[in-house]
Amino acid sequence: RVREERESLSGVAEFHQLTAARSDARDHGAIIMSTFRIFDIAGSGVAAQTVRLNTVASNLANANSVSSTAEGTYKARMPIFEAVREELKGRETGAAVRVTQVIESTASPTSRYEPSIPLADAIGFVYTPDISAVEQLNEIVSASRSYQNNIEVMRTARDLMMATLRLGQN
Repeated sequence: RVREERESLSGVAEFHQLTAARSDARDHGAIIMSTFRIFDIAGSGVAAQTVRLNTVASNLANANSVSSTAEGTYKARMPIFEAVREELKGRETGAAVRVTQVIESTASPTSRYEPSIPLADAIGFVYTPDISAVEQLNEIVSASRSYQNNIEVMRTARDLMMATLRLGQN
């Protein structure tokens, strides 16, 4: 007999696992991981990379913004990822990912003398964020590749499931 157990972790899609139990007194604890778990894990990667892409887009959009004070200047943001491991009967059965927080850069803004800009302070300085467009573009490439890899994992899992279903045909 096969019994389905579901366990929920905050901030992560539900984890699914199937535990096979023998009808006799010997429960060997065989663990059969649900194929759908692949979609949960890869989906968490897609969600995390989406947050990463959004923060990079925000950083690039604000890279040339100006402020009249150093404190009011936009600060670059970066998501922090955490692995969410799942164990069943002492074995790790998978690890999803989640964004634990989005942190702001501690880099000091740059100041430049521009008295003609209406946002200039009393002595003519404006402040801009210390954001490197090259570093942000590198982040975009890395995040989009990770996103695409997770999508490819889901496509492959789908194709394998469809091939399995087709085995009984004909």
